Amino acid sequence: MRYYLVAGEASGDLHGANLIKALKAQDKDAEFRFFGGDLMQAEGGKPVKHIAEMAFMGFIEVVLNLNTILKNLKFCREDIAAWHPDVVILIDFPGFNLKIADFAKKSGLLVCYYISPKVWAWNQKRVLKIKRIVDHLFCILPFEVDFYKQWGMKVDYVGNPLLDAIAAFRPDETFLASNHLYPQKIVALLPGSRRQEISRLLPEMLGVIEKFPDYQFVIAGAPTFNKAYYDQFTGQKRVPVVFNATYDLLSHADAAIVASGTATLETALFHVPQAVVYKGHPISIGIARAVVKIRFISLVNLIMDSSVVKELIQGDCSVENINTELENILNEKAYRRKMLDNYDLLDKKMGQPGASSRTARLIIKYTLERKA
Repeated sequence: MRYYLVAGEASGDLHGANLIKALKAQDKDAEFRFFGGDLMQAEGGKPVKHIAEMAFMGFIEVVLNLNTILKNLKFCREDIAAWHPDVVILIDFPGFNLKIADFAKKSGLLVCYYISPKVWAWNQKRVLKIKRIVDHLFCILPFEVDFYKQWGMKVDYVGNPLLDAIAAFRPDETFLASNHLYPQKIVALLPGSRRQEISRLLPEMLGVIEKFPDYQFVIAGAPTFNKAYYDQFTGQKRVPVVFNATYDLLSHADAAIVASGTATLETALFHVPQAVVYKGHPISIGIARAVVKIRFISLVNLIMDSSVVKELIQGDCSVENINTELENILNEKAYRRKMLDNYDLLDKKMGQPGASSRTARLIIKYTLERKA
């Protein structure tokens, strides 16, 4: 069968790659066409549009790049129509993908949405639109099933695909040596994958380095940038940057400073104590605070429904506050132990690997039923 996938950012690229792998295992005649990144390319061939041209975050950032976004939407619609897949699989990235879902549904195509839009956070009435334009929704967070049920919508809970990625991870025994790192006391810096968030967060992260001379700070570089891009922030600090090795970095880290997003959950699943940071355009943040209806922004705290990890947002995201939190994580034994104990509880809530295989099996089932 012919599968058209649309991912627009780094986390979607990861989940899309694992889904392509699972679809290939269950459908030997599978053909793929997709918007995605390097990981999806490794599994399914060259993307028709790379995520490097797609990821814009925040209300103001979207407005400033609206022309590019509209061109990408037009191209995606035309490409889907020309290829005419058996099913369109949309991966997260709701601002873009819900528009593609509307188009695909009106075109008579089967629409599957993998990883629910965060409608539970704000503008919950969007569920009514999702019910109308999405045929099958696959959720990866346990509380989403009950949320959609309240709106009269039946969804499939498939577990979390990060568990698949982590289960498939095999440590690189040469990681430390090949990156010229000494074998202990590493603080991982995960400043995100978008230009806007890196430029706002990395300077604050780097500002604490002098306070911790016994630790080596290492940046997890986004695959869409090169070392020269990070050099403009690190300057004379000589902070190593590793690419395509975030899991290896986390497996050696004593602590981490992490941009809010999927990486916060990955860091927790590797049992690395962390501080979560985020800064956006002031207008974007002001709008978000007016409409968002959730207590937390990090996935760890959202899933646990409690303040497991410290969230330093906007004005609180300062060198001073990051320094204080990192000091607590590294040197306050009871504080560190409590976070790690909560990670154990998180493991139990998350369940077992297999989300990609379960999702692939359901997509194939629903597609075959549609074709029958």
